[in-house]
Amino acid sequence: MSGMRVHVVSDVHGRADALARAGDGADALVCLGDLLLFVDYADHSQGIFAELFGAEQATRFVALRTAGRFDEARGMSARLWATLGGEPREHIERAVREQYTRIFAAMPTPAYLTPGNVDLPALWGDYLRDGHHMLDGQVAEIGGVTFGFVGGGLRTRYRTPNEVDDEDFARKVAAVGAVDVLCCHIPPAVPGLLYDVVARRFERGSEATLEAIRRTQPRYALFGHVHQPLARRTRIGRTECVNVGHFRGRGTPFALEL
Repeated sequence: MSGMRVHVVSDVHGRADALARAGDGADALVCLGDLLLFVDYADHSQGIFAELFGAEQATRFVALRTAGRFDEARGMSARLWATLGGEPREHIERAVREQYTRIFAAMPTPAYLTPGNVDLPALWGDYLRDGHHMLDGQVAEIGGVTFGFVGGGLRTRYRTPNEVDDEDFARKVAAVGAVDVLCCHIPPAVPGLLYDVVARRFERGSEATLEAIRRTQPRYALFGHVHQPLARRTRIGRTECVNVGHFRGRGTPFALEL
């Protein structure tokens, strides 16, 4: 495996401007999901929630969620949706489609994509262009190197749209099998990879992914999801485990030389 350069991004969260340049100088782009920006915890004026209800309401919503008051946050959200009339999912889908239109138009080719926990992958087929390959529980060969893709997240109290049961996630990991590069949205269940030092909380990682890494020993395991991790990389046997970075914040891809 040599002579190929792959750029990897995760947690795009609306950064269409930087995404358009993410493939520059690379043979291919790999995207590990979370294309959408629903709420921006750093800038409350950004994201679908703020677009619909304003920055002040977004600030209140973020404060409730940050304090772990999820029932109150859901109640507040329900009251706000009721002010718009019609079904909330109609307003959400309209806003999501506007973001996906911009993001997929900016997405370089060739690109290999797996969805994140905040994505709505059922809509992706309407936006994928020639040279875009959506994979989840599937394998692709890129320049003679075998890449496996496992998208989405596990169930959490946040109830993001693309969370699945542990058993379903494990089935996707098993379907991928032994690969050279394992690409997931969420990390394996290693504490240092899961702790966000800014949010000061642990995110959920996958025990199934950790077991697969120990058993099959891919050359790399790549992931995102944790925006400011305590540890950005670690080794499990011969496998180099790497958080490729918060693309919305950094605006630059992780470069993988193979």
